[in-house]
Amino acid sequence: MDKIDTMRAFVSVARHSSFSQAADRLQLSPQLVSKYVSRLEETLGVRLLNRSTRRVSLTEAGRVYLLRAEELLESFDDIQYQLGDLQTSARGELRISAPVSFASRHMGRLIASFQAAHPGVTVDLQLNDRKVDIVDEGFDVAIRIGRLKSSSLIARYLAPVQLVFCASPDYLKEHGQPETPVQLQTHRCLGYSYMEQPPDIWPDAGNVIRSNNGDLLVQCAIEGAGIALQPTFIAGDALAAGQLVSILDEFKPEPFGLYAVYAHRTLLASKVRTFVDFMGGYFGEIPYWDRY
Repeated sequence: MDKIDTMRAFVSVARHSSFSQAADRLQLSPQLVSKYVSRLEETLGVRLLNRSTRRVSLTEAGRVYLLRAEELLESFDDIQYQLGDLQTSARGELRISAPVSFASRHMGRLIASFQAAHPGVTVDLQLNDRKVDIVDEGFDVAIRIGRLKSSSLIARYLAPVQLVFCASPDYLKEHGQPETPVQLQTHRCLGYSYMEQPPDIWPDAGNVIRSNNGDLLVQCAIEGAGIALQPTFIAGDALAAGQLVSILDEFKPEPFGLYAVYAHRTLLASKVRTFVDFMGGYFGEIPYWDRY
């Protein structure tokens, strides 16, 4: 029984928490997948999975083994691809995590273009505004926005992300335009729940509307509900159309960064390297959403 096959069977079961789904992905019978995993546990002398009639879960030893097994399989597959002269023809499933508003607005064309250029790669793009654990949750790449803290992960800078204070012309006509940050305290403000390191000048209380979705807050601002502090990749179209007006420009925060983040590996899989390189020059030094 091939060690790589047993390792691949275990990793697939661990990722899907299911023998049947793993079997479908590997195009094997559930019985053979179960046999592979059982043989691996016998060889290692330790239980890797807890099995019940309802679910499959990792033991502590299984979690440790999964991390190393994924790295080894990535390296093995990458070597195979390189030997087959497949450096420029990446293949395999690429799992990506990305923020909801940014991905839904700006990654559709990118993903379609990338997949057309690299048809051997299938893309699984999951949208979530929380910070996923790339390794534990089985992602190859995460798209993140902010000021990254030091970690063991590798980050590739992609583009600046500029925040702007904005409101509708009708709101400013009715309530007046603030000239200084202090005057924000007397205005109706629309707060973003997940904002990291909000500027000191943004009111930390009294927001009339608060949401974890920037698109909704921008729409509320367009409807005259108040002043929003949102990235231009969300508000840019409304600013260009005159539905929103940028205010307090001299006080806007320093730009955040848009990053592609991935786990450090001695030998990076071709699918990951190719995708990160593809994104590297995609948006440009001045992103198109800032050209309003």
